[in-house]
Amino acid sequence: MTTENETPVPLYLQGRFAPVPEEYTAAELTVRGSLPPDLDGRYLRNGPNPLPGEDRGHWFTGPGMLHGIRLRGGRAEWYRNRWVRTRELEGHPFVREDFSIDLAATPANTHVIRHADTVLALCEVGLPYWVTPELETVGPYDFGGKLTTAMTAHPKEDPVTGELHLFGTGFAQPYLTYHRVTPDGVLLDSRPIDVPGPTMTHDFAITEHHIVWMDLPVVFDHTLAGRGGMPYRWADAYGARIGIMSREPGSTDVRWFDVDPCYVFHVGNAYEDAQGRVVLDAVRYDDAGFRKVWGDIGGPTGQGTPSVPNGQVGVREPGHTQAPSVLYRWILDPVAGRVFESQLDDREAEFPTHNETLTGRPNRYLYTVNGDGIAKHDLARQTGDVHKMPGSRYSGEAVFVPAADGTGEDEGWLLSLVSDDDGAAGELLVLDATDLSVQAVVELPYPVPSGFHGSWLPEPGTTVG
Repeated sequence: MTTENETPVPLYLQGRFAPVPEEYTAAELTVRGSLPPDLDGRYLRNGPNPLPGEDRGHWFTGPGMLHGIRLRGGRAEWYRNRWVRTRELEGHPFVREDFSIDLAATPANTHVIRHADTVLALCEVGLPYWVTPELETVGPYDFGGKLTTAMTAHPKEDPVTGELHLFGTGFAQPYLTYHRVTPDGVLLDSRPIDVPGPTMTHDFAITEHHIVWMDLPVVFDHTLAGRGGMPYRWADAYGARIGIMSREPGSTDVRWFDVDPCYVFHVGNAYEDAQGRVVLDAVRYDDAGFRKVWGDIGGPTGQGTPSVPNGQVGVREPGHTQAPSVLYRWILDPVAGRVFESQLDDREAEFPTHNETLTGRPNRYLYTVNGDGIAKHDLARQTGDVHKMPGSRYSGEAVFVPAADGTGEDEGWLLSLVSDDDGAAGELLVLDATDLSVQAVVELPYPVPSGFHGSWLPEPGTTVG
């Protein structure tokens, strides 16, 4: 609430998004229900958390804060939250006085993963940050000097080969660079991928034999740079396309398919079907849906058309879906040279997750979140169920953890950090993924702001799936 002369508080700084003012540590947390005894590890989640009194102008730009809960033997041993202590948090600018880029001056606020026993806090504009399992910052991580671009917040680990696939984007050429990392953490090769301009490429996908790229019309606008917030806007002139590239070493050729104008923040999964077609499931925003959400979190929403090399005018889709973002499927047929598009569900959706033992392979289930709660989508039966959240409580991304003795794709648990619009303390919600029933709730002693992405890090030697 504001008086006539006060500046309204942005949506991304109030209610369930309100940042917490300090770091906390708590031990022996109260558990309602029963934690599965084979949940032995840490649930970590990342998200923006501006310093007290600070407004970076956009939800995406606040300094990263990690939240962690240690589970073992049916107990919740601790909760802690820590800012990722990056060069940006120390006051170093991303763009230096000589206009060079400091890739370590990043908020590191979007995701947290573990690969080759190294825990990394990620944000797509710069280098990852190495952190300990107890959330203390070690420093920027460049794979022994081999990573010279930014790193996506959404790398993909192949569950069969153990390789980590990732990319980096840039404001100058090369606008997109692909990287491949061995199971033991060695960056093997880096390949520039030819795209027309600097788009906001946030996610991508892998299949058994392909990399799937999305080249979509949310484009860097240099006229917005330096004004705070995020210098990206929707640009009809750029067009929209999805591409498939072979995973063979050295490949850079991409087969592109034009699609209806849209934007995708997050991919659910991709795979090759029995006919050799590439199936991509993701959350899709049309023009109107993107502008609505982008405006709510601080981005420009005008009908800008920044000049981009080789830009083509995209055909605008008539009308738009009622929900700003919906689960959607593209089927790319390289033999016929065609793409088939379809909406999978009419409910609002974001933060799609799946059983990651099937990343790049056919999967039946996806899990998403919306204002009502956590949804489970059965892609085979084209049905869905929802675990509804009560009152002012909102669930974050639901991370799937396979049961140690599970045989079915959905046998396991969904872990989700719960935030409250009224400022109440947060919770870790544990659902049975088969029927979305509540398995357990870990009561946290402090509020937890709504954030972005997280991971379950099992203790070394723990068997899952």
